[in-house]
Amino acid sequence: MENIILGLLLLQPRSIYQLRKRIEQGLNLMYSCSMGSIQAAVKKLLGGGYIVVSDVSSEGRAVKTYAITEQGRAYFSKWVNSPLENDFGKNRELAKIYFMGFSDKANRVSVVEKYIEDLNTTYQKLDFICTEGDRLISKEYNDILFFQLQSAKYGRDCVRFNIEWYKNFLKELR
Repeated sequence: MENIILGLLLLQPRSIYQLRKRIEQGLNLMYSCSMGSIQAAVKKLLGGGYIVVSDVSSEGRAVKTYAITEQGRAYFSKWVNSPLENDFGKNRELAKIYFMGFSDKANRVSVVEKYIEDLNTTYQKLDFICTEGDRLISKEYNDILFFQLQSAKYGRDCVRFNIEWYKNFLKELR
């Protein structure tokens, strides 16, 4: 979470609310965006000197805004330039499939159908992000947005694979 926050703060200073909102807009597939996890990461980054906080007036009220420090830039740079790790994400729902033989037979189909609905909702959100991203890439941020868009496309394609897999599973289940 810390590196996600540092990356977002590289783009612009943000409040915790703005960080959460941006994470919810697509990054939540990579990291949990609970307010508690964001606050814990911000506290850790502040303690390490990677970010600073300032009170900014917004619509007549003080808002704590966080910005990245040079030390934070160096920390982020070290992380983003390190080799990719082969740590394929864990799928907790697959454990339910593994043990579904113990579940109520009458409930199995509806559980899978609901999951497919949820996957379709996620797919629609990611597809919107990808479509908008393709439209918005500008010369100024082309390099940054290209890679952000690729991660969204990866997420969208993974969700599409899951939708098809669960549809086939549902056919076999029926």
